[in-house]
Amino acid sequence: MNEIRVRFAPSPTGYLHIGGARTALFNWLFARSQGGRLILRIEDTDRERLKADSAAQILTSLKWLGITWDEGPEIGGEYGPYCQSERLEIYQKEAQRLVAEGRAYYCFCTTERLNALHEEQQAGQLAFRYDGCCRTLDPAVAKERIAAGEAAVIRLKIPASGEIRVQDEIRGRVKFSLDQLDDLIIMKSNGIPAYNFACVVDDHLMRISHVIRAEEHLPNTPKQLLLYQALGYPEPVFAHLSMILAPDRSKLSKRHGATSVEEFRAQGFLAPAIVNYLTLLGWSPGGEAEILTMKQSVELFDLGKVAKKAAIYDTKKLAWINSQYMNALPLEEVAVAALPFLAAAGISAEQAKENWEKFVSIVSLLRSRAKTLVELAEGATYFFNAVTGYEEKGWRKHFTKENTASLLRESRQCLATVENFTEAETEIAYGQLAQKLGVKIGELIHPARLALTGRTASPGLFEVMALLGRKVCMERFDQAMAWIEQLPE
Repeated sequence: MNEIRVRFAPSPTGYLHIGGARTALFNWLFARSQGGRLILRIEDTDRERLKADSAAQILTSLKWLGITWDEGPEIGGEYGPYCQSERLEIYQKEAQRLVAEGRAYYCFCTTERLNALHEEQQAGQLAFRYDGCCRTLDPAVAKERIAAGEAAVIRLKIPASGEIRVQDEIRGRVKFSLDQLDDLIIMKSNGIPAYNFACVVDDHLMRISHVIRAEEHLPNTPKQLLLYQALGYPEPVFAHLSMILAPDRSKLSKRHGATSVEEFRAQGFLAPAIVNYLTLLGWSPGGEAEILTMKQSVELFDLGKVAKKAAIYDTKKLAWINSQYMNALPLEEVAVAALPFLAAAGISAEQAKENWEKFVSIVSLLRSRAKTLVELAEGATYFFNAVTGYEEKGWRKHFTKENTASLLRESRQCLATVENFTEAETEIAYGQLAQKLGVKIGELIHPARLALTGRTASPGLFEVMALLGRKVCMERFDQAMAWIEQLPE
């Protein structure tokens, strides 16, 4: 196989997990770095676990991340169809070929018999292995029983001893003892292929040159190599990516927070930031650089530099990377990305669109302080909506001082005289007022910030004033002074 062809083959049993996204990304990076092609295949034969919207959501997540495929759903290609449920005849044909060649056989053992065998082996403290009961059954008799309507699975004949070696591009040579395997089922009695069989047939017929997948699939590899040998297919190159573990080095799960791409998207993370973060989970370009565009990653990507040890999931690192992108991406792009998050912050997206220049200026002011789009949207609240209350720690510290109301009154009168209500002019006016009153400028700034935003922390006060405008500032000073008057002595 001269052409580099890799595949991402998710099962649509849920949304795209962060681990699956990393696998898709590494396949994409390898394909693009080698001038190859990425094939997307939907492995949807596990009918009991399928979720109706899962396949569509996986495609949506991949597209949002910028992970494009060259063949697969919505695109088609020379080696389709690209959903396993549409390829059942292909699997059945290849399974029948193995039976005809004597490499596989029909197994009529019932669930009851297999359960009894399992219990017997457990009692003897043995690992469960099928005992080959039907392996020596006369093929002609087996065909008669099938023709009579008797249910049967098809099993692959596996040598009882020996070993099989997997040459892995990341892990080197890995050995497996054949006495740990039994005659694996390749076709179920309902005509649905087993995972390993369908996977091998598809990878061969879709001309996959490199199988790059998660470490959890490594135990499947010896079974698949046996299938390649039985079917007479050339073997692809295998590479198994390290696991992604939680900070406590346990298996990543919901209890550690968001685990799907859609959850991270809903939390206000930007697609380029997620891709950048995933790129560094188990691979390093070398050097100090941690912010990499997809183009840079493609240029630097080397499968040989993928780490063997587990990658540690770190949302703090993701948040830091996201903050870097919040500040580096074009301002209008960040503003557009923030629109869907405004509603949860009590701001209508229409408000922002109708005051677009103002909103873009607000985003410019806030994005250096926000780690996510959610934080950015929450920070914009007081620019669009009235202040309805004040942070308790703030008003107790600043509004209970004896001279606060008079300082706010002086501030109001001062701002009323500022000719050009800009950041620079309001700052100059405040500096002059502080000198006139003989107070530190902070004594004016802190209660003013609380009055204008309801918060003790915000961007620079004078930037906030300029964006709010003179009229709103005057109204909020009046409101704060009235609120202070209502405080008990």
